[in-house]
Amino acid sequence: MTLDDALTELKAHIEPGRAEAMRTYHKQTRDVLGIPNPALNDLTTGWRNTLPVPERVDLARALWDTDIFEARIAAAKLLTQARIKDDEQTWILIQSWVPQFDSWAIADHVCMAGQKRLLANPTRVSEVEDWTHSTHMWTRRAALVITLPWTKQNNPKPTDIEIRDRVLRWCARYVDDRDWFMQKAIAWWLRDLSKHDAPRSAAFLDRYGDQMKPFARKEAGKYLPKP
Repeated sequence: MTLDDALTELKAHIEPGRAEAMRTYHKQTRDVLGIPNPALNDLTTGWRNTLPVPERVDLARALWDTDIFEARIAAAKLLTQARIKDDEQTWILIQSWVPQFDSWAIADHVCMAGQKRLLANPTRVSEVEDWTHSTHMWTRRAALVITLPWTKQNNPKPTDIEIRDRVLRWCARYVDDRDWFMQKAIAWWLRDLSKHDAPRSAAFLDRYGDQMKPFARKEAGKYLPKP
């Protein structure tokens, strides 16, 4: 499939009048076509089922480089798959997109693709740790979003516990970052963790909660027992 073929299929799902509302909601200055997310899901599922991995990677790269809002989301969805044989090029491409993040929707879709690659090879968390020192807020935030699977395990292995504690150390370094998106990301990580490992989440909030913005502290403790 060529880029032109993919764009033609995407544009066939444009809903008249939708683009402006999406542009405003997502605060986009790039082109927005006005395609609903279910249509993107259906298209990219079909592409994943018919294209070999190298072609998927090439198409994802081309879609991303158009800098069209829905094309970038489609690029991420094209790579969101649990099992990918020989996934190194997929992981390299995902990493190359991270410094270009500038909005939550695109960033979160790419991070969902990245989560699959981390679960396939958890040693990549060491590469993600480098992101936590970036001057680019969206890169620092991505380190938490891409590691969210480690908040959700009911029976974590010792290596999973090590990753939880590692990411909590990142959160501890982040608490003084006053950016709303960073505070929200910390809260998101702790809130999801509290459903599966309440003691760790509560211990973090006991130690660092006063340094967080009030909304983030409240969100992080949403599912913890009230004192």
